[in-house]
Amino acid sequence: MLFTTLLLAAMAPSPTAAVDTTRVAFTKCLNTAMKKGLDDKITAAEFEMSVKSVCETERAAFRTAVIALNRSGGDSEADAAENADMQVDDYHANFVDKFKDYSENNSRPGE
Repeated sequence: MLFTTLLLAAMAPSPTAAVDTTRVAFTKCLNTAMKKGLDDKITAAEFEMSVKSVCETERAAFRTAVIALNRSGGDSEADAAENADMQVDDYHANFVDKFKDYSENNSRPGE
């Protein structure tokens, strides 16, 4: 029984790995949304309004992973959630800034 428990624990992804994996998925989704917005020629204000409503699944997975990592480090639920929300907001702001830059320069991100 102990061996099975240890084996299952060893096979479970670490909280850090989960954050890394979900971060990649979240930023990839945001990048896709940014490219679509550039292709559709929406304004920066429209992109800024829409960025929080795209990538819901990826955002939720990333947020959950960040909370789990912070909780495993001893943070309270409230502190872990606050940190996760700040990270999500930072990614949103970063992609809004990128969108504005690409729009103003009439350019696109590399593939």
